[in-house]
Amino acid sequence: MMFRSGINTSTSYFECINMKDTPTNCSGNLHHLIVEACIARHLLDTSAYFWPGYVNGHMNQLPASMPTQVPGWSSFMKGDPLTPAMINALVSAPASSLAELEKIFEMAVKGANDEKIAAATILCGASLILGWNIQEHTVNFITRLLSPPVPTDYSGKESHLIGYAPMLNVLLVGIAPVDCVQIFSLHGMVPQLAASSMTICEVFGSCAPNISWTLTTGEDISVHAVFSNAFALLLKLWRFNHPPIEYRVGDVPPVGCQLTPEYLLLVRNSHLVSSGNMLKDPNRRRLATVACSSSPNPIFVDSFPKLRVWYRQHLACIASTLSGLVNGTLVCQTVDVLLNMMFRKINSGSQSLISVTSGSSSSSGTGSEDTSPRPKIPAWDILEAIPFVVDAALTACAHGRLSPRELCTVVLKIWLIFFLHHYQPIVSYFSAEVTRGVWKPVFMNGTDWPSPAANLSNVEEQIKKILAATGVDVPSLAAGGSSPAILPLPLAAFVSLTITYKLDKASQRFLNLAGPALESLAAGCPWPCMPIVASLWTQKAKRWSDFLVFSASRTVFLSNNHAVIQLLKSCFNATLGLNSSSISSNGGIGALLGHGFGSHFYGGISPVAPGILYLRVYRSIRDIMFLREEIVLLLMQSISEIAHSELPRQRLNKLKIPKNGKKFGNVSLAATMTRVKLAALLGASLLWLSGGSGLVQSLIKETLPSWFLSVHNTNQEGDIGLLVPMLKGYALAYFAVLCGAFASGVDSLSMASKRRPKIIGRHVEFIASVLDGKISLGCDPATWHAYVYGICEPDGRLYTNLGV
Repeated sequence: MMFRSGINTSTSYFECINMKDTPTNCSGNLHHLIVEACIARHLLDTSAYFWPGYVNGHMNQLPASMPTQVPGWSSFMKGDPLTPAMINALVSAPASSLAELEKIFEMAVKGANDEKIAAATILCGASLILGWNIQEHTVNFITRLLSPPVPTDYSGKESHLIGYAPMLNVLLVGIAPVDCVQIFSLHGMVPQLAASSMTICEVFGSCAPNISWTLTTGEDISVHAVFSNAFALLLKLWRFNHPPIEYRVGDVPPVGCQLTPEYLLLVRNSHLVSSGNMLKDPNRRRLATVACSSSPNPIFVDSFPKLRVWYRQHLACIASTLSGLVNGTLVCQTVDVLLNMMFRKINSGSQSLISVTSGSSSSSGTGSEDTSPRPKIPAWDILEAIPFVVDAALTACAHGRLSPRELCTVVLKIWLIFFLHHYQPIVSYFSAEVTRGVWKPVFMNGTDWPSPAANLSNVEEQIKKILAATGVDVPSLAAGGSSPAILPLPLAAFVSLTITYKLDKASQRFLNLAGPALESLAAGCPWPCMPIVASLWTQKAKRWSDFLVFSASRTVFLSNNHAVIQLLKSCFNATLGLNSSSISSNGGIGALLGHGFGSHFYGGISPVAPGILYLRVYRSIRDIMFLREEIVLLLMQSISEIAHSELPRQRLNKLKIPKNGKKFGNVSLAATMTRVKLAALLGASLLWLSGGSGLVQSLIKETLPSWFLSVHNTNQEGDIGLLVPMLKGYALAYFAVLCGAFASGVDSLSMASKRRPKIIGRHVEFIASVLDGKISLGCDPATWHAYVYGICEPDGRLYTNLGV
């Protein structure tokens, strides 16, 4: 708009224009976004601004509120110094060109310490969050700064990263928010970011916490702080960059089925591959350049001894009960120091504690943070001791030596005051213990532990409303009548700890970290643990009610395969419009995914679309192998219902299929095949989403041949005539082709495509054996003929030759 108005955009004035000073109709849409992206990449010139109707509104003069002189990117490029006002301006406004970012990056690499900190702050500001046209470059520069080069004149014995600690801490804190992690994930930088975080954790976690830095602002930074921020970022990367779903293929998920350090580093090392085909892709070239800038050689977990030891202990803690603490060892000495520190608080009686017998928002823990000196122990040693310390605290509570109130508001809370970002090993230990069932459950009676009774029935009613469209039965939350709710001791301790925090800015840092961990921990416990947790927290924070109740509703499916099958059936019915419920009567993607959720919609809690529910559930399904047969069965049932809903039953035997594929009387074969294709597409999407390429391979190798060999009672299903079996054959063909395309792609460059000949070859051998008469089928011959024709049809237009 300013360009069209003739205002000189090379000045810094436009950087301070407020939206209130511009015309009200100056908003853009996706068309404007695409054009701006093309202009930023020099694919279009600025003449696009003069396209008819492209710009709405006009500015005849600068707004009256414009200051006479303001700092900005243009002033910075002219050589103005980085004053506090200049830094604030550059943080608030995104850069407009790559040259501006390159100058900031050069300052971060070669400038003085204060300039390094200022440059890191600027890069983590609006250029990262709002500068969509230069966001890719901002992400690359931040990732490179997290692995700074060794200075040419460096001769110290310790790692050169120690000298970059203030700048690294600014970067780690700046990209810590969830939105920033998602930005790095979208640009494919999570593996490289994880490798940089591992390096920082290894260096700073091995240092004794007697090194600190004082910034110009007066803030002190310790090696523990840098390690904690890097470790917390690494944990977030494990959560947001999910591994291939093959980790979960099998009757029981393997130990450590979540993302592993090995997987992240393997992906990062794959970016270093310099084959010609790989580097033809500009995205691969970009990733390879960033990876090589930090280290041109592959990186493995063995490169990080401390991380490797902790990670192996972490896996061992999940796989078996805690053991291995030997008197006199360093770990045992660390455990003694930490236990003495925490239990000294109880014995001194100096803490002003407030009871946690209710979940009201007024409940709080200690009145102020503890000011006692922290133990001078390296961070990795503390992480190694955490499971033993928490186990001792829980054991003391279980045997009455420590009250629930002391456990939650003194022991665990003092721990988190000292070591906030060490919460994840505590949660991992709790998660492993609740699955083993070695701890006696505790009664949430409102005396020793907080009680959810005041809100539990309301949560139950809301869960039933949310799941109303799926037809899934919700187990009663009050099966024991007047008996209080029970939780496993580790979960009861953690949820009681979290509700002692006030909902203020000071506690926001802990709650942002503990919230997802609490949800994951409760979801892994038997029903109805998550609804109980939701009841406790909705008493404290009513504004979180929708999220908590929705999270509780998804746990209905986690240990109930019948509920999962019913949810999948609801997905088919909603997408294909096969029932008359209000949420899915019209069918289509809108019915599958819905149009929003929350108490602010429709005047209160309303049924949630089945697709949204499945997107929240599928990652937590413990046994996914049964989904192969169930999805195929639901697909076949849907084809029968489609045929009988669109084709008059009395004409199924007599119906002749015209060659043009259009209409016979009131019947449209083209419309029918469109719905058949949609059903197959949905089935393939659900299967691929649930199990990845491993589940698809199992489908093609085992499930489909077994289905064709089995005898199916078509009369019971009402599939009279030739048309319905043929529709089923074409649906299976379309389903198989789509599953194969999802699993191995349609190109010849990706790694997945290398497995395509082997998988398809075995299936073609099966088809050939049937055609040669070596294998006898049990399915309807019309289904098999349609399937073979659909698989072999070159143009993929499955409905045009139904009469062949």
